[in-house]
Amino acid sequence: MIAEAGLAALWLAAALALLQLVAATLGLRMTRTEAARAGGAELIGAVRPVAVVQGLLTAFAFGALVLVFVRTDLSVLLVAQNSHSAKPMLYKVAAAWGNHEGSMLLWVTVLGLAGAAIALLEKRLDSRTLVATLGGQAAIALGFFAFLLIASNPFARLDPAPAEGMGLNPLLQDPGLAFHPPTLYFGYVGLSVAFSFAIGALVTRDVGPQFARAMRPWVLGAWVFLTLGITAGSYWAYYELGWGGWWFWDPVENASLMPWLAATALLHSVTVLATRDGLRAWTVMLAVVAFSMSMVGTFLVRSGILTSVHAFAVDPSRGSFILALLVLYIGGALTLFGLRIGTVRQGATFEPISREAGLVLNNLLLSVILGIVLIGTLYPLVAQAMDVQLSVGPPFFNKTVGPIALLLVVALAAGPLLRWRRDDARALGRRLLVPAMATGVVLVAVLLLAPETGVLSLLGLALSAGLAVASVAPLWGRNLRRTPLFTWGMVIAHLGVAVSLAGMASESAFTREVLVAAGVGETQQVGPYRVTLEGVRPVIGPNWTAIEGRMRVERGTQRFWIAPQQRYFAAPPTETSEAAITSALDGQLYVVLGQASEGGRRQLRLWWKPLVTLIWLGGALIAIGGLLSLVGRLWRERRPGYRARDAEVLA
Repeated sequence: MIAEAGLAALWLAAALALLQLVAATLGLRMTRTEAARAGGAELIGAVRPVAVVQGLLTAFAFGALVLVFVRTDLSVLLVAQNSHSAKPMLYKVAAAWGNHEGSMLLWVTVLGLAGAAIALLEKRLDSRTLVATLGGQAAIALGFFAFLLIASNPFARLDPAPAEGMGLNPLLQDPGLAFHPPTLYFGYVGLSVAFSFAIGALVTRDVGPQFARAMRPWVLGAWVFLTLGITAGSYWAYYELGWGGWWFWDPVENASLMPWLAATALLHSVTVLATRDGLRAWTVMLAVVAFSMSMVGTFLVRSGILTSVHAFAVDPSRGSFILALLVLYIGGALTLFGLRIGTVRQGATFEPISREAGLVLNNLLLSVILGIVLIGTLYPLVAQAMDVQLSVGPPFFNKTVGPIALLLVVALAAGPLLRWRRDDARALGRRLLVPAMATGVVLVAVLLLAPETGVLSLLGLALSAGLAVASVAPLWGRNLRRTPLFTWGMVIAHLGVAVSLAGMASESAFTREVLVAAGVGETQQVGPYRVTLEGVRPVIGPNWTAIEGRMRVERGTQRFWIAPQQRYFAAPPTETSEAAITSALDGQLYVVLGQASEGGRRQLRLWWKPLVTLIWLGGALIAIGGLLSLVGRLWRERRPGYRARDAEVLA
């Protein structure tokens, strides 16, 4: 009955989404005329409570799905295909969203709860714009409800029920992956809310600072979750897949990067609109583009056209459904944008040398990178449709995106040091003097100490130093205790970019790799470490068995043991590598145990990766900076007199 109750809640939520859309549409139309105004007001008044109940029902449906997974109810087809009675409880729960149908239900649940939160909490928007926004949110949810109920029912029964389930992909049986998908979905759905805000503002012709202030927390929240999701996904791929890399420009990786790039541009644009009443049309367009990239990513991982451990490779008919939704939503939004662009008034103007201009440059560079990643991701798929086999891999992306990303770093360093509306080039030059000196010092030092370093890595290391100094420059001369929290957030987020860039450049320039077939007692040297294979032994885990290598590691007077494994899962039958990773302040030792070869020797892959942890430390700093900005903005807007002071700034 739990599954039936979940399915019933899903149908009811879909019906309420339809009611929400109809009530919002008719209510807005009826309030235009005096005769129908009373009836229209009643319809509009119903939209908020309907949105709240719809959100609760989707949450109930998702809770029911988690419960059937926890109970390992093998009469539910999804449970039988993705779970197993011997699986640890964490992965039984995570299996609820570690598959196509469950992940789509999670998607809709977050969407429904976001709509309920807007209905309950949003006080800044004009009532008509709020209703139009909730109508847009209902339209998005309705498409995904239809997708679930028609093509991807998560509560479908299986008769007779099997004696045992097929289990979850062992690569996904990891604590990081248990939390990685929900984090990304919060980001994706946050962008759908920004999209709904943009649609609502276009419908009521209310594109202005008030709309931007209402949308900004959602964009910030989505951006923080996307940052966390991408950072966690990168580290998971690094330690779990056993190939020693942190980013491969895999299409599924790109599917999460593209919305992040668009959201980063939108985040800066909406700040200009909210605080300086500029970039009105550009902000609305970016909201549409950001959600479009979320939809493109959803299509890529669910259409069955990609093969990846991340991809929910399903039948093409479901991919066609997602593609139809993408065309409907984005085509509709662009049509509305085209019809209403004439009513979007020009915002405040600014000089070519100003912070607004710097943010525009930032947005343009982000858009160029987004365009390259989009083309590089889709081009092989388009070629494949024409029976042409080709691949676009890391060499293409590194050569095209790398130089533009370095230009973006320069813009990122200069942007916070510019003044709003108008600035002086010589004054900006003086402010950039210290960051430029830091860049020069690191550049010369690397050239002297490591002259074989590649150009991109060299520039990356040098510019990361300059960006780090420029990031903290807005704090110079300030009373730090009275510095607004959102200023701290900006500083920490930009500093995080510098830290990540330093880690990427260092890992690229100085990594050392050793690949050998080692016998027991043999020692390998990699970086500052000496690694000796002492033997191998069988071990047993909760739902796997393994061959474990026992290795002695020495660095100077330091000595310790590590134990990489080759694991074997019975359900489903899969073999995985569990790397042994040792972290130090200056980098990581990364060891993978391979197959046995002739004479009982074991294949070993060893890497020394200097400063590689800075990549993820920087990602965490970026997310923390975004979170501080979000909290700071919300706290500031609750202070008495905020709106009056803000109106003075805009004037």
